[in-house]
Amino acid sequence: MTTSLMASRHRWIYLGAIALLVAMLITGLLSFSRLHATDQADRKAEQLARALSSAGYPAPTQDQIVHTLGEDGGAVCANPSNALTQAQWTSAMSNGADGPGQRPVPSDRDAVRAEAIVLSVYCPGKLAGIQDRIDDLNLQDTVRK
Repeated sequence: MTTSLMASRHRWIYLGAIALLVAMLITGLLSFSRLHATDQADRKAEQLARALSSAGYPAPTQDQIVHTLGEDGGAVCANPSNALTQAQWTSAMSNGADGPGQRPVPSDRDAVRAEAIVLSVYCPGKLAGIQDRIDDLNLQDTVRK
């Protein structure tokens, strides 16, 4: 074999090895960031479960919390103080009827406190933005224990 033919084969081996190493590096980085995100989600879920239990609320399993809220609180923390979210939140605190029969009712104090605990764990900076609205709600003990 000639020297140029062998050099050509070696070049493809080197290029293949470099491409393989780059692919392994990218896979490793993606796996690391996914694992880090999972660890962070597990830590926050554990923190939320402890906070709910210490406040006297039943806590969902850690897996349920992780799948629902993830590492950043998901929809709960997306923008809790904007007008649409507030309107949906207030609408959910009604008598359950639809149309003209729908009436606001006093919301359960425990349900709102539990939501505040979720906000305090996943997005504590956003809780302060809606705390005045929470304080203005007509809250009572409406759920039987």
